[in-house]
Amino acid sequence: MTKRLQRIWRYGPLLIWMGFISFASTSEFSALNTSQVLRPLILWIFPNLSEEQVATIHLLTRKLAHFSEYAALGILSARAFSSSAHDFIQRRWFQISLILIVCYALLDEFHQSFVPSRTASIYDSAIDVAGGLAALLACRRFLRRSQN
Repeated sequence: MTKRLQRIWRYGPLLIWMGFISFASTSEFSALNTSQVLRPLILWIFPNLSEEQVATIHLLTRKLAHFSEYAALGILSARAFSSSAHDFIQRRWFQISLILIVCYALLDEFHQSFVPSRTASIYDSAIDVAGGLAALLACRRFLRRSQN
């Protein structure tokens, strides 16, 4: 495989996922739009819930989505940077990945502040970073075990 193909294979999934996160920050994934899908599903599974309970489950599902999408970003960044052809990046994959996650989480919320149907929240950024950090810690543990 050529170096160019290796680079695409290494960084392509990371860049595609970052694009998905940016798309998920648009009005398409606003609380109003996701409630149109999630509310009927929640009521189908739990038909006797009150509106308040449905709203709580919807909120928790949205926060879990924040955590999960950044956990995936953590895994993909660990994959890309830990296998880099550049020794500096490879040795510091954890720190570089964490910096990417923190910056992207903050940029994501900043972007949402300009979308009329979305709200920016530093708490969402904290959830994002927690998801990414949890994945990075799991990746580091896995890589250390596989090297022994």
